[in-house]
Amino acid sequence: MAQTIKELAVYQKAYDLAMRVFEASKSFPPEERYALTSQIRRSSRSVCLNLREAWAKRRYEAHFISKLTDCDGENNETDSSLDFARDCGYISEDKHRELLELNREVGKMIGSMIKTPAPFLIP
Repeated sequence: MAQTIKELAVYQKAYDLAMRVFEASKSFPPEERYALTSQIRRSSRSVCLNLREAWAKRRYEAHFISKLTDCDGENNETDSSLDFARDCGYISEDKHRELLELNREVGKMIGSMIKTPAPFLIP
């Protein structure tokens, strides 16, 4: 069993996604600074931050699942923001596809943890 959340593939992939989103959002127009740029960065980072909180609450299955559900919500928010970024012309179709693929992979992993939390819980 992993000793820290940073050892889990889901955390590593979520962190990678957040960093890729950050890099991609650097080229968003200045008028999006307090809108889409801020929102997509916040939601993508929140996946990692909520994973850390979930990890800290592994003694209590309901709390663990609750925080994972928050992760899932933030990940879905990032998905929608990626669509806005593409449709507003801020990222290319290829960049959108790349980021969305990683976003969906993270979502599947979080979903699996929600469905089967036992391997992650502290007895």
